[in-house]
Amino acid sequence: MEADTLLMLGTDFPYTQFYPEKATIIQVDRRGENLGRRTRLDLGIIGDVKATLRALVPLMEEKRDDTHLKRFIQHDQDTRKGLDELAVGHPGRKPMHPQYVAKIVDELAADDAIFCCDVGTPTVWAARYLTMNGKRRLLGSFNHGSMANAMPQAIGAQLAFPGRQVVTFSGDGGLSMLMGDLLSMHQRKLPVKIIVFSNSALAFVELEMMAAGILGQGTELVNPDFVAIARSAGMFGVRVEDPADLKNAVIEAFQHEGPALVDAVVNRTELSMPPTIKLDQAVGFNLWALKAVLNGRGDEVVDLAVSHLIR
Repeated sequence: MEADTLLMLGTDFPYTQFYPEKATIIQVDRRGENLGRRTRLDLGIIGDVKATLRALVPLMEEKRDDTHLKRFIQHDQDTRKGLDELAVGHPGRKPMHPQYVAKIVDELAADDAIFCCDVGTPTVWAARYLTMNGKRRLLGSFNHGSMANAMPQAIGAQLAFPGRQVVTFSGDGGLSMLMGDLLSMHQRKLPVKIIVFSNSALAFVELEMMAAGILGQGTELVNPDFVAIARSAGMFGVRVEDPADLKNAVIEAFQHEGPALVDAVVNRTELSMPPTIKLDQAVGFNLWALKAVLNGRGDEVVDLAVSHLIR
């Protein structure tokens, strides 16, 4: 938001709320239909990014004032520290924090792994805790509410790159919607590794309802035994409830030659806080808490507080 110029090179960044309001915006893309699709432009260029940069670099002057750069490098480091402090797992403390699951998977996954994340909270955990290094890829249904995209994307990725590790960040709702894909993985002998963030709820929808001051209805999921279903489909399967067991379970799944599923039971009331909280969201959340207490659901408020005050 505080940039004076935004240069977009071959990107079609979908989250329009993050575009700066006052900056000069320049977009370069070889696909002309992408120019200005997400935000207004001061200059749109149809062209190859590499060729454009080669022509542009000789015209650039080196900037001596690095105040802006230092400020936001520090901001990034502070934010990273805060996120890492949330990704903790203490043996015996249940349910697990989903941030901890994402962090462990990130640490154990291959350097060139392909990740596929379902919509909702799995997208948030993937964005915040997967370390992208130039060799890894992250696929998702970004800017859409299309559930259950992770597994079909993983199947396609594994077929296209049979030698690479493919890992899903699946919600239990997303997994349930396309559970038949487990049979496809078994039949095609695709070694996709499915990490299920199992919280028995459409958690992101619940969070949106909280922010709007609405008591959650119709978001609870009565899940089957995902591990039993995976095993019946010829897959490796393991259920993890204790953080102490997570690392070994993920290692075992990653080392298994065929498809594998890790059913990680995570905290339902985890808040995936946005970068900034707007006034209407704060008002809505307080309204939700008041309604919950008045409607005999004060235990939900207590669970939420305990989950975030004691880590």
